[in-house]
Amino acid sequence: MNTETAQDFQTRVAKHAALADPARLRIVDLLTLGDFSPMELQAELGMASNLLSHHLRALEAAGLATRHRSEADRRRSYIRLAAGALNGLVPGAEHGARRVLFVCTRNSARSQLADALWQQVSKIPSTSAGTHPADRIARGAVDVARRHGLDLADLPPRRLDEVAGEADFVVTVCDNAHEEIPNLGGIHWSVPDPLRLNTEGAFEDAFTDIARRVGDLAPRLHAA
Repeated sequence: MNTETAQDFQTRVAKHAALADPARLRIVDLLTLGDFSPMELQAELGMASNLLSHHLRALEAAGLATRHRSEADRRRSYIRLAAGALNGLVPGAEHGARRVLFVCTRNSARSQLADALWQQVSKIPSTSAGTHPADRIARGAVDVARRHGLDLADLPPRRLDEVAGEADFVVTVCDNAHEEIPNLGGIHWSVPDPLRLNTEGAFEDAFTDIARRVGDLAPRLHAA
C-alpha cells in the first residue's frame, strides 16, 4: 500500500541523493548537533570555501539545511539543520557528557528555558549560565515556561565562570555569547533573542525552537 504522495517521494529522493555525498553527510552530522558559520565548517572539515559553498547549496536545495544572519554580526551567517529534515535518519548517540551547560549572554531566557526543557527529557544533569548575567530571569521566559507546564527555578542568573566545569558539554544558545567566547567549545544553537521584540509570540518562537533542538540533541548524548 502506497500512501506517500509523489511530491513527498521526490523530496525524500532529493534528500537521499544529497546525503549520498560523504562531505554533505559529514556536514549534516555536524548540523544535528548545532549551528555553524561557513568559516567554522571550513575549519572543521578542512575544505576549500568554493567547494563548501557548492555542498551547502545542494543541502539547502534538498531541504536539509537553512541559513540566517547572525544577530551579533550581520556580515556573518549560520547554517542550521532544517526542521524535520532527518526524521528517521538521525545518527545514534555518540557523544558522552557528564553535564550539559546551556549558555547565553544574560542567562535570563534562552539558556534558562533550554535547561528546564533538558531536565524533562534526559537523565544527564544540566545547568545554565550567562557571560553577562541579568539581575533576574525575564518575565516573558517565566510566562512561556508556565504556559508549557514548566516552572523556571526562582534563582538569579549566574556567571559562566562561576558555573562552568571542565567536563561540561557546552551549548551556546546565543550568537553574542558564541562569538564573544569562540574557544568555549561545545556546540552552538543560533536562537533569536526573544527580548529584542519582548512579545509573547517571540518567546513562543524561542521556546518552540529550543524544544525541538533539545529533543534532537538528547538522543545523541549518553552519560559519561
